[in-house]
Amino acid sequence: MTYKFIEHTADVAFEIKDKTLDELFESAALATEQTMIKDLKTIKTTTTKKIKLKADDLEELLFNFLQELIFLKDAKLLLFSKFKIKIDQDNNSLTAELKGEKLNPKKHELLVDVKAITYHKFKLEKVKNSWESFIILDV
Repeated sequence: MTYKFIEHTADVAFEIKDKTLDELFESAALATEQTMIKDLKTIKTTTTKKIKLKADDLEELLFNFLQELIFLKDAKLLLFSKFKIKIDQDNNSLTAELKGEKLNPKKHELLVDVKAITYHKFKLEKVKNSWESFIILDV
């Protein structure tokens, strides 16, 4: 049997650096949405969804939050373009208000379908006076 490995990637990766944890979570949400939709300005803010999440640590909280966005897109066909996020670092919890609308393929130019967040190289850490993250989306 003969085989060879071929370089191929079906993922999208991005890095984030923000001063606050709230800002980092918002940036991660926007990057995830923008991976799926070409122009976030086409997403009107006619629907509001409030979510609360708790995790064992902040890294897991970010992972679960982004997974929730993918779930809302897949299960409820909801896309979001505005995020108001508050992180409680003492309790590893989040409250968020997401604003957006139902997916409309005639209005929203779809790019790729994000299937999941991957744990591969996933990180969230405080570096000096800012927060940094590296995220890979499985598409």
